Amino acid sequence: ETLEVNLFRGESRDIGTPRVFGGQVLAQSIIAASRTVDEGTIHSLHAYFLRAGEASAPIVYDVDRNRDGRSFKSRRVVAIQHGRPIFTLAASFQLEQEGLTHQVEMPDVPMPEALSSEGNVPEDQIEQVPQLMRRWFTRTGPFDFRPVEKVDVFNPSPKPPHKNIWFRLSEKIEATDLMHRALMAYASDFHLVGTATLPHGVSIITDDLIMASLDHAMWFHRPVRVDDWLLYSCDSPSSSGGRGLARGLIFDRSGRLVASTMQEGMIRVRDR
Repeated sequence: ETLEVNLFRGESRDIGTPRVFGGQVLAQSIIAASRTVDEGTIHSLHAYFLRAGEASAPIVYDVDRNRDGRSFKSRRVVAIQHGRPIFTLAASFQLEQEGLTHQVEMPDVPMPEALSSEGNVPEDQIEQVPQLMRRWFTRTGPFDFRPVEKVDVFNPSPKPPHKNIWFRLSEKIEATDLMHRALMAYASDFHLVGTATLPHGVSIITDDLIMASLDHAMWFHRPVRVDDWLLYSCDSPSSSGGRGLARGLIFDRSGRLVASTMQEGMIRVRDR
């Protein structure tokens, strides 16, 4: 919602977490920044999560028009709640141009039709889930996630620090390329930093594990549709100092690399 020049307000959706989902603030910041750009589309962003957001209160987005060049435009967004910044975003927009083209190959994994959805926790196990987390595991969200490598959150074991997961919107939508990019950014906050926990055999169910996103970077390489299957291929090169780093490549089902991501998160296990 536009409040004033360079000033916008967004509503939050309760998805079963005690605070606003980071991907929501990320996506709304992209939309707010784009409302101040006449030509061009977002090609990169760098963001920091400063404070937890409250789902019951609106978020105000203040956009600073840093630079308007002939090919590139730069914007800075501050998300504000209760008078304090909870999130900052630096984004760059570019006019469409031709240039040199190459990309890495998509991993050789089963196609989504051969996989089952992430699904909810079985009824015989839901009683093991802490009360505050049950809504998260019993929610029905707008995205269908189909992991290639299954992870048992009730019986975790050390695994290599990489995973692949297919995702798409559950229904077709009529939307601009920018909206599809914003929705892909929303979905990219799922599953990414959790990759850094895989080698350690920890779980938010069986351990006193605390995770929170610290930052998020993303590069948009090609036009995308999030209502068709996308493969999120994630790996974690390092965890140390109570932080974990994860990287992600997003491919469409034809094998085109459409986006790349990086994220660092706080990872603490207080008592195993």
